[in-house]
Amino acid sequence: MSFSTPAPAPRFHYAWVVAGVTFLTLLAAAGARSAPGVMLLPLGNEFQWSRATVSSVVAINIFIFGLIGPFAAALYVRLGLRRTMMLGMALLALGYGSTVFLRTYAQFVILWGLVVGAGSGMAATVLGAAVANRWFTKHRGLVMGMLTASTATGQLVFLPWFASLVTTSGWRSAPLVVTFVALGMIPVIWFFMRDEPRDLGLRPYGETGAPDAAKRAVGNPAKLAITTLLEAARTRDFWLLAGSFFVCGASTNGLIGTHLISAAFDCGIPEVRAAGLLAMMGLFDLAGTTLSGWLSDRFNNRVLLFGYYGLRGLSLLFLPTALLGPVAGLGVFAVFYGLDWIATVPPTVRLTGDVFGRERASIVFGWIVAAHQVGAACAAYGAGAVRTALGSYAWAFTGAGLLCVIAAMGVLSIGRGVKPALTTAAA
Repeated sequence: MSFSTPAPAPRFHYAWVVAGVTFLTLLAAAGARSAPGVMLLPLGNEFQWSRATVSSVVAINIFIFGLIGPFAAALYVRLGLRRTMMLGMALLALGYGSTVFLRTYAQFVILWGLVVGAGSGMAATVLGAAVANRWFTKHRGLVMGMLTASTATGQLVFLPWFASLVTTSGWRSAPLVVTFVALGMIPVIWFFMRDEPRDLGLRPYGETGAPDAAKRAVGNPAKLAITTLLEAARTRDFWLLAGSFFVCGASTNGLIGTHLISAAFDCGIPEVRAAGLLAMMGLFDLAGTTLSGWLSDRFNNRVLLFGYYGLRGLSLLFLPTALLGPVAGLGVFAVFYGLDWIATVPPTVRLTGDVFGRERASIVFGWIVAAHQVGAACAAYGAGAVRTALGSYAWAFTGAGLLCVIAAMGVLSIGRGVKPALTTAAA
């Protein structure tokens, strides 16, 4: 009788290449999502649109971006990560490339709102969750933090550049840059991205043994996403996770990401300097979110979320004072808010996997992200409407701060009680 010894695991695992390609893809998509922040004022000035009108296009974009998330997660199961990522980049290039020729509100809604929103949704936080769950067992929280931080890195890289371009060359220069970046990512994804560890005869990083047998997804991706939602929605934990992420969206990209530059301009702060402030926040968020991923592997994720939402609420309550006060006040806000911007994502992903199981985590998290983007869309339009009606963003920032305090209380109950038993096959 002879015994075969399994081959030793390679010293370098291809999971890190996949994580690197995903980071670049998310970075490019984050750059695309940051463009509206510097285009809001010049776009409104050229077409004589109010802040509320321009904000409504951004709100539609954010809403579609979120709504696509769970269906994108189902497409990752059905079509694979690589093809879905390439499709997302192609839609971003088409939507932003066509934007420079548009003239009417309806045209902006269709291309910038729907097409760009769909493309962004295919290369968003849900993608990071799918990659982390499929390719990593060891260091999964850390990888999720790093991939989530790519949103901040994209902001850090693109925002000052966009602000300078818009100031010197007009608002149409920003979408052209996004178009070329998105097109450049397509061959990178094609050559280096892989769908599953078993495609290369591997197990997820941190596991040993023979690769899992190939599993072929069956059924309609849209039906899979809807069925998963219906089952998850029967649980209290889903609504706590979705509700807290609604507040997360309402207090981040929908509010600060869309309106901070305009609010700063109202207070006499030049657009380029305000964009630099957002970039500074992105730098701190890169550190804060990566650290959050590391912490989510080691500490109680409910307590982490409580701290994140509570600190964010306090920083937003301070923002109206900071905008009208000395420059140092905005610096303090940028540091504390930046560290906390999207630090909520790794513990939310971790809690979703703990509650709903690894098999179902990506699609359930897709619906939680959809709630995030509904909150962001409400804030994007609502803050613009508040500014149009009252001439100031102060009430919008204060309201978002109070919502964060409420969310901090609610997250302490997530995961306490009987875990739901979902039967939907998903990945």
